Amino acid sequence: MEAWEKVYVGDEDFLGSLHNQQNCIGCHGGVPETDDKEAAHESVVKDPTLANAGPCATCHSDEAQLAATNLHYTVNGYKTVMAARGMDLENAAAQEAFNNHCTSCHATCGECHISRPRSAGGGLVAGHKVKKVASISNTCLACHGGRVGPEYQGKNEGVQGDVHWLKGGMPCIECHPVADYHGDGTEYAHRFDGPVAPNCLDCHPDVEGGQDGVAQHAMHGEKVACQICHSVGSYKSCFNCHVGKDDQGLAYFKTDPSQMTFKIGRNPLKSDERPWDYVLVRHAPTARDTFAFYGDNLLPDYDSVPTWKYAAVHNIQRNTPQNQECNNCHGQTNLFLTADDVDPDELEANKSVIVIEIPAAQ
Repeated sequence: MEAWEKVYVGDEDFLGSLHNQQNCIGCHGGVPETDDKEAAHESVVKDPTLANAGPCATCHSDEAQLAATNLHYTVNGYKTVMAARGMDLENAAAQEAFNNHCTSCHATCGECHISRPRSAGGGLVAGHKVKKVASISNTCLACHGGRVGPEYQGKNEGVQGDVHWLKGGMPCIECHPVADYHGDGTEYAHRFDGPVAPNCLDCHPDVEGGQDGVAQHAMHGEKVACQICHSVGSYKSCFNCHVGKDDQGLAYFKTDPSQMTFKIGRNPLKSDERPWDYVLVRHAPTARDTFAFYGDNLLPDYDSVPTWKYAAVHNIQRNTPQNQECNNCHGQTNLFLTADDVDPDELEANKSVIVIEIPAAQ
């Protein structure tokens, strides 16, 4: 996005719209009736939707109440995993680290409907026009473009994209309904807390129990997650994220080069809703000393959470290399997450996902 595009507010549709009736000051604050630039910008709020939806709540009160519970707003996914690893968010050093880095994934009304997210550099998407449906490229993939975007759109070299995109051109909202973004009134601990959403069976109900006549669906239904057979190839795993501040006090992060992986692991989130014995896993960008810049041993219970995480892979196809015949998966040690695949320092953390006994060839 060009620099001028980020700040240009000249779109006639917006200037004549209902959302512009309050004018700039009505939402952003500032001082009217002055020709002095500095004076005019005193008390200006860059994103007035940051706190409790701001002016959006005036007309969209129901959505604002729900938004206060959604994961994009609460950042509970980070809070949950940090707490599980022993981080004390009341500790000043841990609090500074969390606020400098983890909260950058917090999303406001404005960051979905008006501008790109802060974590992607911000910038107005369409001349301040308020978009009812967020832009896939400028909004969804601005945050989810490191792993999910390339998988879904087929931008990982040598790996086909997702059939729902390549054949159907389906935008994110087709599988992830509004409640996934605005919230449903329940404050979830992380994105896999609660019912499976989206659930493949919502659109493919005849797959359950092999009603479609596919024997493998009957045999593997509650043992193997759909993605294991229907992910068309490798996907990105990230390693060793470290955070800190530069000489100017600006927060930064750096990771090791990502790797393309395809690994089947044991299900670390097994429940009535996720009954499968096996799921796809990917390595999350974390390390025992991720927050070492801010203090020593800020993650004292690091080994309590796997670093190879339950993965929602977005490169689905009906026909894949591993589902062409049984032994393309059975007996193929290289497809399964074994102790040899795991960093020795992370063996304890990943004992719940490492596959001990590879399913035998048929």
